[in-house]
Amino acid sequence: MSFATWITFFVAACIIAVSPGSGAVLSMSHGLSYGVRRASATIFGLQTGLLLVFFIAGAGVGSLLLASEVAFNIVKTVGALYLIYLGLSQWRAKVSISEQKQAEVVVPTIKKRFLTGFLTNATNPKGIIFMVAVLPQFITHDAPLLPQLLILAVTMCCIDLVVMHSYAFLASSMQRFFRDAGAVKKQNRVFGGLLMAVGAALFFVKRGAAAA
Repeated sequence: MSFATWITFFVAACIIAVSPGSGAVLSMSHGLSYGVRRASATIFGLQTGLLLVFFIAGAGVGSLLLASEVAFNIVKTVGALYLIYLGLSQWRAKVSISEQKQAEVVVPTIKKRFLTGFLTNATNPKGIIFMVAVLPQFITHDAPLLPQLLILAVTMCCIDLVVMHSYAFLASSMQRFFRDAGAVKKQNRVFGGLLMAVGAALFFVKRGAAAA
């Protein structure tokens, strides 16, 4: 892989990572609710899901999913319903009041935060479409495939880690404005509504978009 190819992928990965999506919404939501340190478990889960999609596409399985209308629709429906479930859960999340009259948010376990991040990216059909459509443009076909995939995967995950932590940090810096129960409920409904909107939008993702 030439340096020119790598730097082009680097720029493309930066643009994709910064673009708002379910991962960005989830990172901001958990950063605001739980703080950056606790949101890290969610973000590492996002990267694991991203790597799974990356290597599925790299191995050609993603192309098979796109070639099958039924398989693609199953993945799309599962991903959309999961995001809607996450959004509904956040919308309805309970907020307790401490003795100091400050809102207290129940923090899920590390395992649950990690799994939430993992499933958010692993069931995202837009990620599969992007990988299948974009990856071949950065692969040299007369060179070993695995080393190239590893270089691109590490590059992509490092960029996404920085961007998602930046989203979480920006959101967490606003925690002081969400001390009372009313403000926290509004925050939960905003991010819950965004997650449900992203999930609903996935129903309109078309298989043919990969060819665009």
